[in-house]
Amino acid sequence: MAKKILRKYLPHPDVIIHNRWIKLLGPRLQEPSLWHMNRRSCSLAVALGIFCAFVPVPFQMLIAAAVAVWIRANILIAVPLVWISNPLTMGPMFYFCYLVGAALLETEPSGFEFELSFAWLIHELAEIWQPFLLGCLVVGMLASLLCFVLMRVVWHWHILNHIKVRAGRLHNLRRGKSNDP
Repeated sequence: MAKKILRKYLPHPDVIIHNRWIKLLGPRLQEPSLWHMNRRSCSLAVALGIFCAFVPVPFQMLIAAAVAVWIRANILIAVPLVWISNPLTMGPMFYFCYLVGAALLETEPSGFEFELSFAWLIHELAEIWQPFLLGCLVVGMLASLLCFVLMRVVWHWHILNHIKVRAGRLHNLRRGKSNDP
């Protein structure tokens, strides 16, 4: 089911590889684990995408794609997962990271009122950058580790369930043949 959905909505890897801009990256993009669904590349991709979602810089998708190529993680999973931190969720996520960083540094979180301006951002960031970046690093690492382990467990459970179903079918098939005259 998932493979049908992926085939329907995502471009074929050959189309991506032959794109004139992506061609610049060379043969590294032809690594099979970047495009195939296997336990290693998918769990690495989930961990990478979640971690990059907590990196407070623009162009998180480019970072996720570059690191995915470097560590041979599935690009088609890593890049979209970065959008966990979107314009709607970014504020609460980064505020939580700031609170975690302030707690780790044992500093009192400063109260501030939000203002949508670049000057406000620069002024406030100069005040809170240490707890904010530490919180982003810690929360990003913990969330990516948790998602990596969860992905491995779910994959393992799925495989065991698949083996159990196959064994049941094989058992029923053998039992049915032995009852034939």
